[in-house]
Amino acid sequence: MKLPVFCPSCENTLNVSQMKCNDCGTEVSGNYEMPLFLKLNWEEQQFIMDFFLASGSIKEMAKQAGNSYPTMRNKMDDMIEKIKNLKC
Repeated sequence: MKLPVFCPSCENTLNVSQMKCNDCGTEVSGNYEMPLFLKLNWEEQQFIMDFFLASGSIKEMAKQAGNSYPTMRNKMDDMIEKIKNLKC
């Protein structure tokens, strides 16, 4: 099941309020902010994983995706900008 990260009503970022251990049943409640990575949509998360698995090589990512280097560089720049905005 996909973890919801945005409110279906207003589209703001959701916080985690409860976690449960499936083994012993312990529950932890509170109001915790989601990690930055989980605030990204699935496609953006996949892009970051692909970058990591390509050893940080945009050139290699472009080759694997069948895109040009400038196209992949633009996607990277867009991701960087989005992450900077999420951190504010």
